Amino acid sequence: MRLTFYGAADDVTGSCHLLETQNHRILFDCGMFVGGALTARNRDELPFDPATIDYLLLSHAHLDHCGRIPLLVKKGFRGSIVTTLATYDLARLVMLDSAGIQEEDARRKNRKRHRLGEERVEPLYTVEDVLECLDFFDTFVIYDEAVELTDELTVTFRDAGHILGSAFIELTVTEGRRRRSSTRRITYSGDLGNLDKPLIRDPQIPSEADIVIMESTYGDRSHRPFDDSVDEFRQAVVSSLERGGNVLIPSFALGRAQELLYVLHDFYRAGDLPRCRIFLDSPMAINATRVFTKHGDCFDQEALALAESGQNPFDFELLRYTRHSDDSREINSYRSGAIIIAGSGMCTGGRILHHLKHNLWRPECSVIFVGYAARGTLGRRIIDGEQTVRIHGAEIANRAQVWTIGGFSAHAGQQTLLDWIDQTGDPEVTFLVHGEERAQQALAHQLDEGLGMSVQRPTFGEGFDI
Repeated sequence: MRLTFYGAADDVTGSCHLLETQNHRILFDCGMFVGGALTARNRDELPFDPATIDYLLLSHAHLDHCGRIPLLVKKGFRGSIVTTLATYDLARLVMLDSAGIQEEDARRKNRKRHRLGEERVEPLYTVEDVLECLDFFDTFVIYDEAVELTDELTVTFRDAGHILGSAFIELTVTEGRRRRSSTRRITYSGDLGNLDKPLIRDPQIPSEADIVIMESTYGDRSHRPFDDSVDEFRQAVVSSLERGGNVLIPSFALGRAQELLYVLHDFYRAGDLPRCRIFLDSPMAINATRVFTKHGDCFDQEALALAESGQNPFDFELLRYTRHSDDSREINSYRSGAIIIAGSGMCTGGRILHHLKHNLWRPECSVIFVGYAARGTLGRRIIDGEQTVRIHGAEIANRAQVWTIGGFSAHAGQQTLLDWIDQTGDPEVTFLVHGEERAQQALAHQLDEGLGMSVQRPTFGEGFDI
């Protein structure tokens, strides 16, 4: 067997790993490169022939894990996509949103190129491409249910606790015939979730494995307890409102936005919030919230108990959904008292940009980052304290109070990663992916020195015989 890494191998986006067995070719995820210079890779030819791929095993619905699936199908993939039903519902939203952005970007560029007499550019893929790719989502799995794809391939999805429907994937591969056959167990972590988060369950315990592919986003540090993060979040929100400012929360539409609503609903019930209005200003987050209500089977016990009591964290007095762009622009009339949750989480696009343009320069306002911001993104530049940043062609002073609250992260911290992989027994090798160099170095040291594991840190396009 051979394992080759075509994304998230030297950074945190574009997850795509190809496993080649004697008779099959299997992809783990096919995500988009997001943020910074790596986005140019989305335009590169796929480094393998999509028509030769038999199965795509999709861990979850974030863009950096599913975003190139329409392109994969457009280029000839005719295999089977295997995932959970909740992931399918969310991935559909994510890919349609991405296609809309691709089409709009192409239209904008082509207006300029037409005036300059230059050739048109085509979107990476279109809404029509997304609708076509949905036909290949044909195998929906339930957590813990072993699914026999072929006589040689059996796959089990376990709850990764990252976002709704997310999974780590255990693939059993049997090669050879009868007495000469051999079986290997390959575990792909996808993105593992943090502990004690609202709404969804903690990551499950993995089975023993021969080969592990593991994310390393926070491989260099552990998160503080979630309750401590909630306390800091309360302080950040309340102090900004009391200063007479607004609160901006750049947020991923899937998972993070819904968790924030859950926590803000708790504050509302406890009477902790000054007079304010909460805006969920993201059409995709609004649609995702509807998907959440459809998949209560993925909720943890606390969220289920809340629902059974008649409380709804997605529908309460202070909360307003702003689906239309006119409603979003009206929020800019609020000089104070607005809590605005908008995408994108790394500030690479979306409605958060015009809210930053109207509020980032105001010291009474706050920007609260509750998730990861990759190198090269606007979010990272704001966090790093650049004095001015460019937004919609204008230089904006970075004067608002900036908070980074890591405990809200949907990714496991170092200790959680170590505890998880320790349950896989004694794998022959662990491949670290989905992490920046410092995080991977720190985690590799802990795995090597602390657990005595063999570790590889693959680079883009690097393959290994396993």
